[in-house]
Amino acid sequence: QVQLVESGGGSVQAGGSLRLSCAASGRTFDRYAMAWFRQAPGKERDAVATITWSSIRGLYADSVKGRFTISTDNAKNTVYLQMNSLKPEDTAIYYCAAGTRFSLDPSPIYWGQGTQVTVSS
Repeated sequence: QVQLVESGGGSVQAGGSLRLSCAASGRTFDRYAMAWFRQAPGKERDAVATITWSSIRGLYADSVKGRFTISTDNAKNTVYLQMNSLKPEDTAIYYCAAGTRFSLDPSPIYWGQGTQVTVSS
């Protein structure tokens, strides 16, 4: 079993920044690719970024490329999503996930509880 706990969501004005954190635990969490998904009301849950515990760089959805950065702190077993230049359309619940593929379709197996991000214009 892998446990994922997100934190860092909140409300911000357009153009602002937020950093999400995902603390991972469990015996095998480092075997998985890590990803951030988001789901806006009435829309599907989509991956926005993914990375592995040994990656230098992540993969990004076109909608966030150049604005969001995914990273890991292996000493803290934590994955981050730094979100800059936020737009109202970034408003969603953001989920951390552990999956089997280093891909924007990472086949997630484990999910965190989600954290709300609201961007006002």
